[in-house]
Amino acid sequence: MDILSQSEIIYLIFIMIVTAIPAGFAAGLFGIGGGLITVPILFYIFSTSGIEPNYLMHLAVGTSFGIIIPTSIVSVMTHHQHKAVDFNIVKGYGIFVATGVILGTILAASLKTKPLILFFTIVVYFLAFYLLFLKEKEENLDVKMSFLSRIIAGIVSGFISAPMGIGGAVMNVPILKFFGYPINKAIGSAAAIGFIIALFGAVGFLISGSYLNAKLPLSIGFLNIPAFLIFFPITAFMARLGAKASHRINKKKMTKYFGLFLVIIGTRFLYEYLNL
Repeated sequence: MDILSQSEIIYLIFIMIVTAIPAGFAAGLFGIGGGLITVPILFYIFSTSGIEPNYLMHLAVGTSFGIIIPTSIVSVMTHHQHKAVDFNIVKGYGIFVATGVILGTILAASLKTKPLILFFTIVVYFLAFYLLFLKEKEENLDVKMSFLSRIIAGIVSGFISAPMGIGGAVMNVPILKFFGYPINKAIGSAAAIGFIIALFGAVGFLISGSYLNAKLPLSIGFLNIPAFLIFFPITAFMARLGAKASHRINKKKMTKYFGLFLVIIGTRFLYEYLNL
């Protein structure tokens, strides 16, 4: 590992603080965990810190999951105050999401950084264009999600979320809306599902990092302790503000803005992939 100067350390801490603010706000606003913002920044920070290249993405993803746990708790509590969390779907759907996370974590542990970045990029682009071209129905449908639908959607969303270090709401909000949930309840419920994804994901990356004997500096498995301690108080605070704001703004416009944001993130990671 390279030895960083005091000014470089201060700069990286500043970058983390500045990033944590929008990540936390977006977590509450969209019901996401914030991983789509924190993973790219953590990847950049760890790459400039001289971390073992083969484990850069793993450390960014594992640390992101650790940050999402307290952030999603605050987000869910705030959405619940607005009666926007359906805990029945969380319980009936969450077990299959957790299964997908376990399978996705096993996949991630077997991949090196470059293919993991490519996987991340492809999924982000797919989700971005889905959101940009989504035709939203004006009326709410009757909520009806069959057992088979829960199995398939749960495992797929968890499996994709694990290698990406995200709470899965980018997939689960559209899924819940498709099955008839109003947007506010879809966001709140997706935030609760995101907690399950983050919990299993964080534990999985802790175990896999220890199993692979990664021995990364200031880290337990694939969880970087300083980054976690800097991020989570800020993201948790901002998640509360974002969740409150989500019940007052125009969701259709924000969906398109978020889709554009994903295009930017995907392009950035495609650039990283092509230059590795």
